[in-house]
Amino acid sequence: MSNGLLARIEVPGRLAADVEAGAGEVLAVIGPNGAGKTTLLTALAGLVDMTGHVEVGGRSWTDPPLPVRDRRVGWVVQGQALFPHLSALDNVAFGLRARGVRRSEAAERAQAWLDRLGVGPLSGRRPGALSGGQAQRVTIARALVTEPDLLLLDEPFSGLDVGVAAALRIELAAHLADFAGVTLMVTHDALDALTLAQRVVVLDDGRVAQSGTPADVAAHPRTDHVARLVGLNVLAGPDGFTAFRPQDVTVSTARPEGSARLRWQGRVSGLTPHGDAVRVQVDTRSSAGTDLLADVTPEATAELALVPGAEVWLTVKATAARTYDRGPDLRDSP
Repeated sequence: MSNGLLARIEVPGRLAADVEAGAGEVLAVIGPNGAGKTTLLTALAGLVDMTGHVEVGGRSWTDPPLPVRDRRVGWVVQGQALFPHLSALDNVAFGLRARGVRRSEAAERAQAWLDRLGVGPLSGRRPGALSGGQAQRVTIARALVTEPDLLLLDEPFSGLDVGVAAALRIELAAHLADFAGVTLMVTHDALDALTLAQRVVVLDDGRVAQSGTPADVAAHPRTDHVARLVGLNVLAGPDGFTAFRPQDVTVSTARPEGSARLRWQGRVSGLTPHGDAVRVQVDTRSSAGTDLLADVTPEATAELALVPGAEVWLTVKATAARTYDRGPDLRDSP
């Protein structure tokens, strides 16, 4: 993969992962808090001690070690991190100026990117005079104006209003379609992965637990975190996984009659509105080994007196569940 990213990264006690992506590809990185997602980005940027190797665009960044200032990286972090004393234009031009670009050229290129992201008229404002969405557009412009080989997006829509995030997601997708470098995007939102990424890497406990296309990962989750992101219940067995939707789960307070293949006993641990239904979280760890989700009507919630601590039974018809194999065990690499 001479024009993309090829990396094997080990950060003792935090991360041990193989990651690769092609030129022009967007790779979503998902996983629970503490899984190593931000550590992966900081290691690629050269901001944390690591062993292994990183190759970008056919050039090694680790043998010999390439200084941080010489790594062609664009980075969009949570909270924007713009320089508060600089205007939007000067923020975007900063990276170019640091690379020796003349002031007039840097300003021209910065203004062009602000225009492309719809905040050109705000180029003279400082970050404190920008809304969250406007500031994030400036941050994205600052990351792209230097034409990086590697673009790192760390929760790029975090903290934004839903409508603002949706609009910015569409705009970013259009810009990434023309981006020749490699993009790694850390996200907690399945929608980001499904709409922006060509491939997904799932980190769990500092290792790669699963990788594949967004559709494949969503259809065949191999960790509880991914299962929750895509709204599925997933049970791990010796030979593979069994998945079923919360709306296919029947909740009762009496032990089910018959010999249903899938049934569990547990206690309600939480209830939250979910569209027209109530999503019930049930602690079934003594019988299923995990928490399970069920969607019930508000009327059924009242009729069954579903409150935290209530004992319930869950059943699923065999025809509503599907099984799939484990696939390659990526946790053993590198």
